[in-house]
Amino acid sequence: MTQVDPHDGEQHDQGIGARLNWLRAGVLGANDGIVSTAGIVIGVAAATVERSTIATAGIAGLAAGAMSMAAGEYVSVSTQRDTERALLAKEKRELREMPDEELEELAQIYQEKGLTPDLAAEVARQLTEHDALGAHAEAELGIDPNDLTNPWHAAWASMSAFTLGALLPLVAILLPPAGARVWVTAVSVVVALAFTGWGSARLGQAPVRPAVLRNIAGGLVAMLVTYVIGALVGTQI
Repeated sequence: MTQVDPHDGEQHDQGIGARLNWLRAGVLGANDGIVSTAGIVIGVAAATVERSTIATAGIAGLAAGAMSMAAGEYVSVSTQRDTERALLAKEKRELREMPDEELEELAQIYQEKGLTPDLAAEVARQLTEHDALGAHAEAELGIDPNDLTNPWHAAWASMSAFTLGALLPLVAILLPPAGARVWVTAVSVVVALAFTGWGSARLGQAPVRPAVLRNIAGGLVAMLVTYVIGALVGTQI
């Protein structure tokens, strides 16, 4: 009989930080693309039935949103990486200038985690001999020196995901006849948000139901608000 490892499916490799960074940027970009573009085109569709006007607004929103997401992710993750590099540089300097104090500090960290003083000191010594910076960075700072966040990865993932997400409501609003545009788009958006919520929860090993419900609720509120605004503006202009 095949034994099942209770830890099957858990991710322990060093690349998990980078993958989670991609996942975060990708899911955020896709959701934002779906919701923001749906809000734009539904709001415009509530004010006019001109397909060219709706298309222009949707395409402009897609382009502006994709560039905004990319720039925002790049700046945000660059700041995070700069902070990580500064902390690592400080740790390198401390290891070089006061190695004994750093070894004692590392041993103290492992004592606080439950190891006996002798075992903590031995673990700290062996880890320091193997990779001093890696051991101290992980224990003290929660940073893997070999897996720093990459701003370009986050920017491209966010921009690509936003574009793909935005294409769905844009196509959904343009293809159906005028009377069915809003309903077709709303249904398409709900299905898409349910899928991204499910996917993000599964990949992140989080509960699926709350993620799906949050995505759908946020999308519905956004579409409702922009539709009401579009309808009100359309009757006044």
